[in-house]
Amino acid sequence: MKTLNTIEEVRAWRGAQAEVGFVPTMGALHEGHASLIRRSAADNPATLVSVFVNPTQFGPNEDLAKYPRTLDADLKLCEAAGATAVFTPDKSMMYPPGFRSWVIVDELGDRLCGSSRPGHFKGVTTVVAKLFNIAQATRAYFGQKDAQQALILRRMVSDLNLPLELVVCPTVREADGLALSSRNRYLNEDERKRAVGLHKALAEVERLFKAGTTKTAILHPALVTILDDYVDKLDYAEIVDADSLQPLDEVDRPTLVAIAAFVGSTRLIDNTIIGV
Repeated sequence: MKTLNTIEEVRAWRGAQAEVGFVPTMGALHEGHASLIRRSAADNPATLVSVFVNPTQFGPNEDLAKYPRTLDADLKLCEAAGATAVFTPDKSMMYPPGFRSWVIVDELGDRLCGSSRPGHFKGVTTVVAKLFNIAQATRAYFGQKDAQQALILRRMVSDLNLPLELVVCPTVREADGLALSSRNRYLNEDERKRAVGLHKALAEVERLFKAGTTKTAILHPALVTILDDYVDKLDYAEIVDADSLQPLDEVDRPTLVAIAAFVGSTRLIDNTIIGV
């Protein structure tokens, strides 16, 4: 496995590959990331992983300073999962002096996480567009846990005619259902036990829907009632159209059930799709 430190090195490496799968990450890698790398390695003759903690997707009061940076462990995980190369740019490379160009996907980035984290998706789409341009990958891999992010990036790829396939892979969970996240390491023992409440709430909505309940006026209170027993602060719990993110009165199409909540001081997200 090669470690590539500059854009020039990535482009030289890319020129020698027929097809490339790409897994962009912010490091602090876990089994969820490993599953994306393994999928890419199965689909493509070469797989590139990027490790870059992107400062532009953090708000002024968010956890950029304490976000875990574990490059040595990340490189070992990448190699074990089948990565061919890892790109490790720094901030000055991605945002050189005078940088002032941004990629913005209107409307989709304003709801859910975008409502409580203004500017977040502007940072995501800009850095991912830059990474796509640098990597020139054939396919890029993202997790369903970040459902809104995946939807926005899919729209960006389509709208800008970017020549790659975006592949969304299933959420990887702990045995008790907690979605894997780099931020799970912030949880203490009690918080870790309560964090499973996000999955329990989603599972209850799935159960009710499978039993025949389609009215969101019934499903939404059931979602919130369970969350109230587990989380310290609810950012949002919404049931929305899976393509437009607009609220629904009834589940009669693919529907995203999405949660963002604080357990202790840690903000966690999770989701499921029903109505498919």
